[in-house]
Amino acid sequence: MADASLPDPGHGIRGTVRGSAPVPLSVLDLATVGSGFTATDALRTSVEIARVAETRGYHRMWVAEHHSMPGVASSSPAVILAHLAAHTGTLRLGSGGVMLPNHAPLVIAEQFGTLEALAPGRIDLGLGRAPGTDGATAAALRRTETLHEGADDFPRQLAELTRFLDDEFPDGHRYARIHAIPGPVQGSSPGGVQSPARPSVWLLGSSGFSAQLAGALGLPFSFAHHFSAANTLPALALYRESFRPSAVLDRPYASIGVAALAAEDPEAARRQVLTGALSMLRLRTGRPGLVPTPDEAAAYQFSAIERDFVDSWLGNVIYGDPAAVRAGLDELVERTGADELVITANAHTPSARLRSYELIADAYDFPKDVAATS
Repeated sequence: MADASLPDPGHGIRGTVRGSAPVPLSVLDLATVGSGFTATDALRTSVEIARVAETRGYHRMWVAEHHSMPGVASSSPAVILAHLAAHTGTLRLGSGGVMLPNHAPLVIAEQFGTLEALAPGRIDLGLGRAPGTDGATAAALRRTETLHEGADDFPRQLAELTRFLDDEFPDGHRYARIHAIPGPVQGSSPGGVQSPARPSVWLLGSSGFSAQLAGALGLPFSFAHHFSAANTLPALALYRESFRPSAVLDRPYASIGVAALAAEDPEAARRQVLTGALSMLRLRTGRPGLVPTPDEAAAYQFSAIERDFVDSWLGNVIYGDPAAVRAGLDELVERTGADELVITANAHTPSARLRSYELIADAYDFPKDVAATS
Protein backbone atom coordinates (compact mmCIF):
# COMPACT_ATOMS: atom_id res chain seq x y z
CA MET A 1 0.00 0.00 0.00
CA ALA A 2 1.35 3.42 -0.95
CA ASP A 3 2.37 5.78 1.84
CA ALA A 4 -0.15 8.65 1.91
CA SER A 5 2.65 11.03 2.94
CA LEU A 6 4.41 10.45 -0.37
CA PRO A 7 3.44 11.87 -3.78
CA ASP A 8 0.82 9.94 -5.76
CA PRO A 9 2.62 6.90 -7.27
CA GLY A 10 0.49 7.38 -10.37
CA HIS A 11 1.74 10.93 -10.90
CA GLY A 12 2.64 11.42 -14.54
CA ILE A 13 0.34 8.71 -15.87
CA ARG A 14 -2.22 11.20 -17.11
CA GLY A 15 -0.56 13.49 -19.60
CA THR A 16 -1.07 17.12 -20.53
CA VAL A 17 -3.02 17.94 -23.67
CA ARG A 18 -1.01 20.30 -25.87
CA GLY A 19 -2.27 22.71 -28.49
CA SER A 20 -5.36 21.46 -30.30
CA ALA A 21 -4.67 17.74 -29.82
CA PRO A 22 -7.66 15.72 -28.57
CA VAL A 23 -5.54 13.81 -26.04
CA PRO A 24 -1.90 13.79 -24.89
CA LEU A 25 0.49 12.55 -27.58
CA SER A 26 3.52 10.38 -26.84
CA VAL A 27 6.23 8.48 -28.71
CA LEU A 28 7.11 4.81 -29.09
CA ASP A 29 10.56 4.39 -30.62
CA LEU A 30 11.85 1.02 -31.78
CA ALA A 31 15.33 2.28 -32.72
CA THR A 32 14.82 0.83 -36.19
CA VAL A 33 17.91 0.13 -38.25
CA GLY A 34 17.52 0.80 -41.95
CA SER A 35 19.62 -0.57 -44.78
CA GLY A 36 22.74 1.59 -45.09
CA PHE A 37 22.60 2.65 -41.42
CA THR A 38 24.12 1.25 -38.24
CA ALA A 39 22.70 0.58 -34.79
CA THR A 40 24.71 3.61 -33.66
CA ASP A 41 22.81 5.72 -36.20
CA ALA A 42 19.51 4.33 -34.93
CA LEU A 43 20.28 5.04 -31.30
CA ARG A 44 21.54 8.54 -32.06
CA THR A 45 18.23 9.16 -33.81
CA SER A 46 16.42 7.93 -30.69
CA VAL A 47 18.21 10.65 -28.71
CA GLU A 48 17.24 13.26 -31.29
CA ILE A 49 13.61 12.10 -31.17
CA ALA A 50 13.65 12.30 -27.37
CA ARG A 51 14.92 15.88 -27.53
CA VAL A 52 12.22 16.84 -30.03
CA ALA A 53 9.55 15.09 -27.95
CA GLU A 54 10.64 16.95 -24.83
CA THR A 55 10.94 20.34 -26.50
CA ARG A 56 7.64 20.15 -28.36
CA GLY A 57 5.50 18.74 -25.55
CA TYR A 58 4.98 15.06 -26.17
CA HIS A 59 4.15 13.50 -22.82
CA ARG A 60 6.37 10.40 -22.76
CA MET A 61 8.73 8.32 -24.87
CA TRP A 62 8.84 4.56 -24.66
CA VAL A 63 11.18 1.97 -26.13
CA ALA A 64 10.25 -1.68 -26.67
CA GLU A 65 12.07 -4.94 -26.04
CA HIS A 66 12.76 -7.00 -29.16
CA HIS A 67 15.30 -9.74 -29.78
CA SER A 68 17.06 -11.36 -32.74
CA MET A 69 15.68 -8.77 -35.17
CA PRO A 70 18.40 -7.06 -37.24
CA GLY A 71 16.15 -4.10 -38.02
CA VAL A 72 15.38 -3.26 -34.38
CA ALA A 73 18.13 -2.08 -32.00
CA SER A 74 16.04 -1.95 -28.82
CA SER A 75 16.96 -5.32 -27.30
CA SER A 76 17.89 -3.69 -23.99
CA PRO A 77 15.32 -1.04 -22.98
CA ALA A 78 16.90 -0.24 -19.61
CA VAL A 79 20.23 0.64 -21.21
CA ILE A 80 18.60 2.83 -23.86
CA LEU A 81 16.42 4.56 -21.27
CA ALA A 82 19.44 5.40 -19.12
CA HIS A 83 21.04 7.01 -22.17
CA LEU A 84 17.86 8.95 -23.00
CA ALA A 85 17.57 10.08 -19.38
CA ALA A 86 21.05 11.60 -19.63
CA HIS A 87 19.97 13.65 -22.65
CA THR A 88 16.59 14.89 -21.35
CA GLY A 89 15.36 16.65 -18.25
CA THR A 90 11.56 16.54 -18.09
CA LEU A 91 10.30 13.95 -20.61
CA ARG A 92 8.78 10.80 -19.11
CA LEU A 93 10.66 7.72 -20.26
CA GLY A 94 9.73 4.09 -20.13
CA SER A 95 9.36 0.65 -21.59
CA GLY A 96 6.65 -0.15 -24.04
CA GLY A 97 7.40 -2.69 -22.96
CA VAL A 98 9.71 -5.00 -21.06
CA MET A 99 8.64 -8.61 -21.59
CA LEU A 100 8.22 -9.83 -18.02
CA PRO A 101 8.49 -13.60 -18.73
CA ASN A 102 11.98 -13.05 -20.20
CA HIS A 103 13.45 -11.79 -16.92
CA ALA A 104 13.59 -12.46 -13.21
CA PRO A 105 11.32 -9.91 -11.48
CA LEU A 106 14.16 -8.88 -9.15
CA VAL A 107 16.34 -7.95 -12.14
CA ILE A 108 13.61 -5.73 -13.59
CA ALA A 109 13.01 -4.10 -10.20
CA GLU A 110 16.74 -3.35 -9.88
CA GLN A 111 17.04 -2.00 -13.43
CA PHE A 112 14.02 0.29 -13.16
CA GLY A 113 14.86 1.27 -9.60
CA THR A 114 18.19 2.42 -10.98
CA LEU A 115 16.43 4.34 -13.76
CA GLU A 116 14.15 5.98 -11.18
CA ALA A 117 17.24 7.03 -9.22
CA LEU A 118 18.78 8.49 -12.37
CA ALA A 119 15.61 10.31 -13.48
CA PRO A 120 13.34 10.69 -10.42
CA GLY A 121 9.64 10.88 -11.16
CA ARG A 122 10.07 10.28 -14.91
CA ILE A 123 10.09 6.49 -15.32
CA ASP A 124 7.33 4.19 -16.61
CA LEU A 125 7.61 0.41 -16.42
CA GLY A 126 5.40 -1.01 -19.15
CA LEU A 127 5.15 -4.81 -19.01
CA GLY A 128 4.13 -7.36 -21.61
CA ARG A 129 3.70 -11.12 -21.35
CA ALA A 130 4.78 -12.08 -24.89
CA PRO A 131 8.43 -13.01 -25.52
CA GLY A 132 9.04 -10.24 -28.05
CA THR A 133 10.73 -12.77 -30.28
CA ASP A 134 10.52 -16.36 -31.52
CA GLY A 135 10.36 -19.38 -29.23
CA ALA A 136 13.98 -20.44 -29.69
CA THR A 137 15.27 -16.98 -28.84
CA ALA A 138 12.96 -16.81 -25.83
CA ALA A 139 14.38 -20.12 -24.63
CA ALA A 140 17.92 -18.75 -25.01
CA LEU A 141 16.99 -15.66 -23.01
CA ARG A 142 15.37 -17.62 -20.22
CA ARG A 143 17.82 -20.56 -20.20
CA THR A 144 14.92 -23.00 -20.30
CA GLU A 145 12.87 -24.78 -22.93
CA THR A 146 9.72 -24.31 -20.84
CA LEU A 147 8.13 -20.97 -21.64
CA HIS A 148 5.66 -19.82 -18.99
CA GLU A 149 3.20 -17.28 -20.38
CA GLY A 150 -0.04 -18.72 -19.07
CA ALA A 151 -2.99 -17.21 -17.27
CA ASP A 152 -1.53 -18.06 -13.87
CA ASP A 153 2.17 -17.35 -14.30
CA PHE A 154 2.10 -13.77 -15.57
CA PRO A 155 -0.02 -12.47 -12.63
CA ARG A 156 2.30 -14.32 -10.24
CA GLN A 157 5.38 -12.74 -11.85
CA LEU A 158 3.69 -9.32 -11.77
CA ALA A 159 2.84 -9.66 -8.08
CA GLU A 160 6.43 -10.65 -7.31
CA LEU A 161 7.81 -7.70 -9.27
CA THR A 162 5.43 -5.29 -7.54
CA ARG A 163 6.50 -6.56 -4.13
CA PHE A 164 10.15 -6.02 -5.03
CA LEU A 165 9.38 -2.48 -6.26
CA ASP A 166 7.51 -1.67 -3.03
CA ASP A 167 9.71 -3.79 -0.74
CA GLU A 168 6.58 -5.43 0.65
CA PHE A 169 7.18 -9.16 0.98
CA PRO A 170 5.47 -10.35 4.17
CA ASP A 171 7.39 -11.77 7.10
CA GLY A 172 8.16 -15.42 6.55
CA HIS A 173 8.22 -15.14 2.75
CA ARG A 174 11.35 -16.63 1.23
CA TYR A 175 12.15 -13.23 -0.33
CA ALA A 176 11.37 -11.14 2.76
CA ARG A 177 15.06 -10.42 3.38
CA ILE A 178 15.82 -9.65 -0.28
CA HIS A 179 15.60 -6.04 -1.41
CA ALA A 180 15.64 -4.45 -4.85
CA ILE A 181 18.24 -1.70 -4.73
CA PRO A 182 17.92 1.17 -5.48
CA GLY A 183 14.56 0.92 -3.73
CA PRO A 184 12.42 1.69 -0.68
CA VAL A 185 14.59 -0.25 1.78
CA GLN A 186 17.20 2.49 1.56
CA GLY A 187 14.68 4.96 2.97
CA SER A 188 13.94 2.73 5.96
CA SER A 189 17.61 2.07 6.73
CA PRO A 190 19.28 4.13 9.52
CA GLY A 191 19.92 7.60 8.14
CA GLY A 192 17.99 6.82 4.98
CA VAL A 193 15.64 9.21 3.18
CA GLN A 194 12.65 7.76 1.34
CA SER A 195 12.60 8.34 -2.40
CA PRO A 196 9.40 10.21 -3.29
CA ALA A 197 8.43 7.99 -6.22
CA ARG A 198 8.83 4.66 -7.90
CA PRO A 199 8.33 3.66 -11.55
CA SER A 200 4.72 3.74 -12.71
CA VAL A 201 3.66 0.23 -13.71
CA TRP A 202 1.63 -0.23 -16.90
CA LEU A 203 0.31 -3.39 -18.50
CA LEU A 204 0.63 -3.71 -22.26
CA GLY A 205 -1.22 -6.05 -24.55
CA SER A 206 -2.57 -6.98 -27.96
CA SER A 207 -5.50 -9.07 -26.69
CA GLY A 208 -7.89 -9.13 -23.77
CA PHE A 209 -5.73 -10.90 -21.18
CA SER A 210 -3.66 -7.93 -19.99
CA ALA A 211 -6.60 -5.58 -20.51
CA GLN A 212 -8.68 -7.48 -17.98
CA LEU A 213 -5.78 -7.89 -15.56
CA ALA A 214 -4.90 -4.18 -15.73
CA GLY A 215 -8.50 -3.28 -15.05
CA ALA A 216 -8.79 -5.64 -12.09
CA LEU A 217 -5.60 -4.21 -10.56
CA GLY A 218 -6.48 -0.56 -11.26
CA LEU A 219 -3.40 -0.05 -13.45
CA PRO A 220 -3.00 1.99 -16.64
CA PHE A 221 -3.24 -0.05 -19.83
CA SER A 222 -1.67 0.41 -23.27
CA PHE A 223 -2.97 -1.51 -26.28
CA ALA A 224 -0.87 -2.32 -29.36
CA HIS A 225 -3.29 -0.99 -31.96
CA HIS A 226 -0.41 -0.61 -34.42
CA PHE A 227 -0.17 -4.38 -34.93
CA SER A 228 -3.46 -5.72 -33.56
CA ALA A 229 -6.06 -3.21 -34.73
CA ALA A 230 -8.91 -5.71 -34.93
CA ASN A 231 -8.70 -6.30 -31.18
CA THR A 232 -8.50 -2.66 -30.09
CA LEU A 233 -12.14 -1.94 -29.32
CA PRO A 234 -12.88 -5.26 -27.56
CA ALA A 235 -9.74 -4.96 -25.41
CA LEU A 236 -10.45 -1.37 -24.40
CA ALA A 237 -14.03 -2.26 -23.54
CA LEU A 238 -12.85 -5.19 -21.42
CA TYR A 239 -10.35 -2.96 -19.62
CA ARG A 240 -12.98 -0.36 -18.79
CA GLU A 241 -15.53 -2.96 -17.70
CA SER A 242 -12.96 -4.71 -15.49
CA PHE A 243 -11.53 -1.57 -13.91
CA ARG A 244 -11.43 -1.27 -10.16
CA PRO A 245 -10.12 1.95 -8.55
CA SER A 246 -6.71 1.63 -6.89
CA ALA A 247 -4.09 3.70 -5.11
CA VAL A 248 -2.69 4.42 -8.57
CA LEU A 249 -5.80 5.36 -10.55
CA ASP A 250 -9.33 6.31 -9.59
CA ARG A 251 -10.63 5.73 -13.13
CA PRO A 252 -9.40 3.91 -16.23
CA TYR A 253 -6.56 5.29 -18.29
CA ALA A 254 -5.87 3.63 -21.64
CA SER A 255 -3.35 4.60 -24.29
CA ILE A 256 -3.03 2.99 -27.69
CA GLY A 257 0.04 2.56 -29.84
CA VAL A 258 -0.52 3.86 -33.36
CA ALA A 259 1.72 3.79 -36.43
CA ALA A 260 1.74 7.23 -38.03
CA LEU A 261 4.09 9.09 -40.35
CA ALA A 262 3.73 12.63 -41.66
CA ALA A 263 5.70 14.24 -44.49
CA GLU A 264 5.27 17.43 -46.48
CA ASP A 265 4.85 15.25 -49.60
CA PRO A 266 2.20 12.50 -49.20
CA GLU A 267 4.00 10.27 -51.70
CA ALA A 268 7.21 10.53 -49.69
CA ALA A 269 5.24 9.41 -46.62
CA ARG A 270 3.86 6.41 -48.52
CA ARG A 271 7.32 5.43 -49.74
CA GLN A 272 8.60 5.47 -46.17
CA VAL A 273 5.73 3.49 -44.60
CA LEU A 274 6.02 0.89 -47.37
CA THR A 275 9.53 0.14 -46.09
CA GLY A 276 8.06 -0.69 -42.69
CA ALA A 277 5.38 -2.87 -44.27
CA LEU A 278 7.93 -4.84 -46.28
CA SER A 279 10.10 -5.22 -43.20
CA MET A 280 7.12 -6.62 -41.27
CA LEU A 281 6.26 -8.97 -44.14
CA ARG A 282 9.76 -10.38 -44.07
CA LEU A 283 9.64 -10.75 -40.30
CA ARG A 284 6.30 -12.56 -40.39
CA THR A 285 7.59 -14.95 -43.06
CA GLY A 286 10.79 -15.82 -41.19
CA ARG A 287 13.13 -13.49 -43.10
CA PRO A 288 13.94 -10.69 -40.63
CA GLY A 289 16.47 -8.12 -41.77
CA LEU A 290 17.29 -4.45 -41.86
CA VAL A 291 14.48 -2.09 -42.86
CA PRO A 292 14.71 -1.84 -46.68
CA THR A 293 15.26 1.45 -48.48
CA PRO A 294 12.31 3.24 -50.10
CA ASP A 295 13.68 2.33 -53.55
CA GLU A 296 13.99 -1.33 -52.58
CA ALA A 297 10.45 -1.41 -51.21
CA ALA A 298 9.05 0.35 -54.28
CA ALA A 299 10.77 -2.13 -56.63
CA TYR A 300 9.79 -5.26 -54.67
CA GLN A 301 7.58 -7.66 -56.63
CA PHE A 302 4.83 -8.65 -54.20
CA SER A 303 2.94 -11.87 -54.75
CA ALA A 304 -0.84 -11.69 -54.45
CA ILE A 305 -0.71 -13.05 -50.88
CA GLU A 306 2.08 -10.67 -49.95
CA ARG A 307 0.18 -7.73 -51.46
CA ASP A 308 -2.87 -8.61 -49.35
CA PHE A 309 -0.71 -8.62 -46.23
CA VAL A 310 0.92 -5.29 -47.05
CA ASP A 311 -2.38 -3.63 -47.96
CA SER A 312 -3.89 -4.85 -44.70
CA TRP A 313 -0.87 -3.61 -42.75
CA LEU A 314 -0.91 -0.19 -44.38
CA GLY A 315 -4.64 0.06 -43.70
CA ASN A 316 -3.76 0.47 -40.02
CA VAL A 317 -1.02 3.05 -40.59
CA ILE A 318 -1.92 6.74 -40.62
CA TYR A 319 0.27 8.53 -43.13
CA GLY A 320 0.31 11.44 -45.55
CA ASP A 321 0.71 15.18 -45.19
CA PRO A 322 0.30 16.70 -41.70
CA ALA A 323 -3.37 17.55 -42.21
CA ALA A 324 -4.18 13.99 -43.26
CA VAL A 325 -2.29 12.52 -40.30
CA ARG A 326 -4.05 14.87 -37.90
CA ALA A 327 -7.42 13.87 -39.33
CA GLY A 328 -6.56 10.19 -38.99
CA LEU A 329 -5.41 10.55 -35.39
CA ASP A 330 -8.50 12.57 -34.49
CA GLU A 331 -10.76 9.91 -35.98
CA LEU A 332 -8.93 7.17 -34.09
CA VAL A 333 -9.41 8.96 -30.76
CA GLU A 334 -13.09 9.53 -31.49
CA ARG A 335 -13.61 5.87 -32.46
CA THR A 336 -11.71 4.31 -29.56
CA GLY A 337 -12.05 6.82 -26.74
CA ALA A 338 -8.32 6.43 -26.06
CA ASP A 339 -6.94 8.63 -23.30
CA GLU A 340 -3.55 8.98 -25.00
CA LEU A 341 -1.91 8.15 -28.33
CA VAL A 342 1.58 6.67 -28.40
CA ILE A 343 2.88 7.28 -31.92
CA THR A 344 5.46 5.10 -33.59
CA ALA A 345 7.04 6.10 -36.91
CA ASN A 346 7.95 2.89 -38.74
CA ALA A 347 10.19 3.99 -41.60
CA HIS A 348 13.62 3.41 -43.09
CA THR A 349 15.13 6.89 -42.97
CA PRO A 350 16.06 8.47 -39.60
CA SER A 351 15.44 12.02 -40.78
CA ALA A 352 11.95 11.07 -41.99
CA ARG A 353 11.04 9.62 -38.60
CA LEU A 354 12.37 12.67 -36.78
CA ARG A 355 10.66 15.12 -39.13
CA SER A 356 7.33 13.33 -38.73
CA TYR A 357 7.18 14.07 -35.02
CA GLU A 358 7.88 17.73 -35.71
CA LEU A 359 5.17 17.91 -38.38
CA ILE A 360 2.58 16.22 -36.17
CA ALA A 361 3.41 18.66 -33.37
CA ASP A 362 2.99 21.54 -35.83
CA ALA A 363 -0.34 20.13 -37.06
CA TYR A 364 -1.67 20.31 -33.51
CA ASP A 365 -0.19 23.74 -32.78
CA PHE A 366 2.20 22.46 -30.12
CA PRO A 367 4.55 25.11 -28.74
CA LYS A 368 7.95 25.31 -30.37
CA ASP A 369 9.54 25.03 -26.94
CA VAL A 370 7.45 23.91 -23.99
CA ALA A 371 10.00 25.12 -21.46
CA ALA A 372 9.96 28.62 -22.92
CA THR A 373 6.16 28.83 -22.69
CA SER A 374 5.77 27.31 -19.20
